[in-house]
Amino acid sequence: MSGRPLIGVSTYWETGTRWGVWELDAALLPTGYPLLVRRAGGLVAMLPPDDPAHAAAAVARLDGLVIAGGPDVDPARYGAPRSPRTGPPATERDAWELALIEAALASGTPLLGICRGMQLLNIVLGGTLVQHLDGHTADVAGVFGRHPVVPVPGTRYAAAVPEETVVPTSHHQAVDRLGEGLVASAHTADGTVEAVELPAARWVLGVQWHPEMAEDLRVMRALVRAASDG
Repeated sequence: MSGRPLIGVSTYWETGTRWGVWELDAALLPTGYPLLVRRAGGLVAMLPPDDPAHAAAAVARLDGLVIAGGPDVDPARYGAPRSPRTGPPATERDAWELALIEAALASGTPLLGICRGMQLLNIVLGGTLVQHLDGHTADVAGVFGRHPVVPVPGTRYAAAVPEETVVPTSHHQAVDRLGEGLVASAHTADGTVEAVELPAARWVLGVQWHPEMAEDLRVMRALVRAASDG
């Protein structure tokens, strides 16, 4: 492949968004995501929710895919009753992003799931989630917390980031039962799974933290390299 690989990043609908004199519904993506892709050497295509039937056609036009962070996944997607501490469902976004992940897995398109994106990857492969845990968000709403994550030696993640690192984090849910074929490739001190990967796939990785809020480009650079090799 010549030039910069095209990396699709999922986005979401937001109502009543304000900029300047305007207040309109918008397809939103925090700028950290496209800036991270650009700094890592990729071109960005935003993927707002669409008919899941179009997911394979969208992924076919991409060299790599990022499923961005966001709200809690509907527990019905993994066969669990809703906890009172689980947020309201984002039905359209769930359906679209699950379809994007399925299309990427079927086509061998390099895939990075971030926070919610990692959880959706786990669900696509038959895994489940813990619907609430403490200690992985900041004490102030709208602020990212930070904690160390430790790579599992011999994994794809450890090849990209071999040492313990402190990462930006904001999540109250996490992987419970791993999906079929997934392995845990990083943990926190309390044992929470912080990264997963699919060794049988060309390049599939999920991280529970938010690399778009940090200066470390290694995870995104690994995705861009994989996307460039297609």
